[in-house]
Amino acid sequence: MPTVELRFSAQPEHVRTARLVAAAVARRAGVDEAVLDEVRLAVGEACSRAVGLHRSHDIAAPVTVVLTEEDKAFSIEVGDGHVAPGSDASATGAPGGGGPDDPETDADSEDEMGLAVISGLVDDVEVRTGADGGVIRMSWPTTPAVVLP
Repeated sequence: MPTVELRFSAQPEHVRTARLVAAAVARRAGVDEAVLDEVRLAVGEACSRAVGLHRSHDIAAPVTVVLTEEDKAFSIEVGDGHVAPGSDASATGAPGGGGPDDPETDADSEDEMGLAVISGLVDDVEVRTGADGGVIRMSWPTTPAVVLP
């Protein structure tokens, strides 16, 4: 199971590099050529989302991108260091928790829009948050290389 791992500081200019690397590794893994644009766009959205979370929450840890070639699939995990709040004030609507003048509301709606775009591009997507931050896992089927006699 070959794996490529990228780590980059939360700067928007690094998102382009992640997209290029993801497309190159996906092509090598056997992802259909017609799907590579979707891979690029989905990785760009996921990385932009992670960069935005890092910058808005002053997270110094790098954004991580893990590209894995599996038996019949190619997967990408984009990790951020943002631990989403559980059922604190932001979820209950208490003061400072998402009111109309709260800057977090704009960030949350951008986050939801990014996730909606990713879900529209990728059939197999999983979003999870843990103690170490969030991860968006996306995967695409691969076609095995044809060996000619």
